[in-house]
Amino acid sequence: MHAHLSRRSLLAALAAAPLSATLLSACGGDEPAAAGQPLRIGYQRFGGLSLVKARNAADPKATWSLFESGPALTEGLKGKAIDIGQTGEAPPIFAAAGKIAFKIIGTSAPVPKGEAVLVKQARGFKTFADLKGKKVALNKGSNVNWLLVKLLEKHNLKITDIDVKYLKPAEARPAFDGDQVDAWIIWDPYFALAEQPGVAVLEDATGLASNREYLLVDPTALEQKTDQLGEFLKQYRTVTDWGIANPAERAAILAPELKIPLDVTTRALERSAQPLAAVTPEIGDELQAIADGFAALQLIPEKIDIKSRIDSRFAESLR
Repeated sequence: MHAHLSRRSLLAALAAAPLSATLLSACGGDEPAAAGQPLRIGYQRFGGLSLVKARNAADPKATWSLFESGPALTEGLKGKAIDIGQTGEAPPIFAAAGKIAFKIIGTSAPVPKGEAVLVKQARGFKTFADLKGKKVALNKGSNVNWLLVKLLEKHNLKITDIDVKYLKPAEARPAFDGDQVDAWIIWDPYFALAEQPGVAVLEDATGLASNREYLLVDPTALEQKTDQLGEFLKQYRTVTDWGIANPAERAAILAPELKIPLDVTTRALERSAQPLAAVTPEIGDELQAIADGFAALQLIPEKIDIKSRIDSRFAESLR
């Protein structure tokens, strides 16, 4: 019981702490990118950028701003609070629909096992189709939003067939624990933290969504800080490759940074840490299909051209 409470409190801290950082970034760091100024990096608790930060591998003058989720990070780009940041596959779509200026300069290998639908074993749900008419929690505009679309498609359901509750991780976890929702679609490390006795993975994104990570850059920074960004990407690639080759050391370094137990960190990294990859025309097609899917379901107000946001100038550093 004590361990369960401890992890619940850890999740609350993990989800709530970035809120203040996001507000500070939006309020106090809104000067546009300028040549010669330090690189301003936006990151989330989990992902390759956390390892770069934990190993102090970036330029020491670089500044770091912590965000709760991908949608929050894109708001940082909108407010000119950061130059570069990392999100999942859905936030760039919603950001583009919201007319936020950015370019996509890098991605990762697919991470389909890093997001999943969680349910309570006692409820007896066997497939996603069993959730018809049930309450399903997820963070609006995050990677899991696309997983929901693909799950509905796979199981011949409409979005109106389930009762969607758009909740941030800090809100969704207590709702899930308290049976206020029937299922929670969530990503690592929140996913790993929630894997408690009595919790089952109903389905992950395997065969449904790539769940890649994407590197988004402010267009002004892309032109005025090109060399800094290029050097940062080289360091990012080096650190990522080191982490994949040294998983035990990677977990030991990241657990304190993430402020979650070593076993949880290890489990999440085993399925979610993937190599960086260059953006290609095929990646553009993949993103465009997601954008078109969201538009068809009226989750964004109109069709958008996300492929035009791809910038491959750093491709060689990421291959």
